Amino acid sequence: MRTVLITGGAGFLGSHLTDKFLAEGWNVIVLDNLLTGSIKNISHLIEKENFKFIKYDVTDYLFFEENIDLILHFACPASPLDYFQHPIHTMKVDSLGTLNTLGLARNKNARYVFASTSEIYGSPLVHPQTEEYWGNVNPVGIRSVYDEAKRFSEAMCMAYYREHGIDIRISRIFNTYGTRMKLTDGRVIPTFISQALSGKDITIFGNGSHTRSFCYVDDLTRGIYDLAEADGLEGSVLNLGNPDEFTIKSLAEKIISITGSESKIVHRDIPEDDPPIRKPDITKAKKLLKFLPAVSLEDGLKNIIPWFQKRLDG
Repeated sequence: MRTVLITGGAGFLGSHLTDKFLAEGWNVIVLDNLLTGSIKNISHLIEKENFKFIKYDVTDYLFFEENIDLILHFACPASPLDYFQHPIHTMKVDSLGTLNTLGLARNKNARYVFASTSEIYGSPLVHPQTEEYWGNVNPVGIRSVYDEAKRFSEAMCMAYYREHGIDIRISRIFNTYGTRMKLTDGRVIPTFISQALSGKDITIFGNGSHTRSFCYVDDLTRGIYDLAEADGLEGSVLNLGNPDEFTIKSLAEKIISITGSESKIVHRDIPEDDPPIRKPDITKAKKLLKFLPAVSLEDGLKNIIPWFQKRLDG
């Protein structure tokens, strides 16, 4: 039986990936310091024979006696609220943490998948964004602790690939949503849902014309699993996300409609360096992985709103 190490495996995406790999018959080791993750996300797995949880900070030295076939480095604060609150640790996770996990991959001769982000494109001048686009990032802005940390990690992954022949794959993840997101996550979908279900005003930054492309977590998890499993993709960089693009105002209106909320839309000033557009070009993922998201935004929202309602009800 093969073994995968998932850093950040108690987080939103990491815990869904943990479920996926267990379902596919892998041994799974989850490493998480629980800074932004939650033990609740993996509590249903604790008694499973082929699952192990280790509370540990990936920025510290890593040593494992067991064989490891695959490493998924998904440890990092991912929402603006989290990386604004933990700016230095965010940069350490995607510098020291990346160095440590790449070193472990070299030692174990393990395949390696890095969780990068659409944020490496910054405020894009190319639309939709392809993997060949180098991005337009403010290197000293408030979001740079996340953007530049991910860009640095990508560079380090490629250095290990070129220098040591490590089989690395980089997944540039676009906006993803689903169960296990925190109510106080700060990202737009959990924020809007929480506001709508509570009857509060829905707060939009700017006039609502900013766009995002939202991928349901099951689609994203399948894409990452296929990226990890496929042979012949050493050194690959792939966008993973849903190319269906929506304005933030239309998202708010859709959530109000689905929830039956009487919430009103109010507008606030746009945060610093908030990208005005975001849409993945997934041509490469379609060709190499046959990746094509199947869950529409409306269906995905209908799936998760009851889950958020239960959390709000306590």
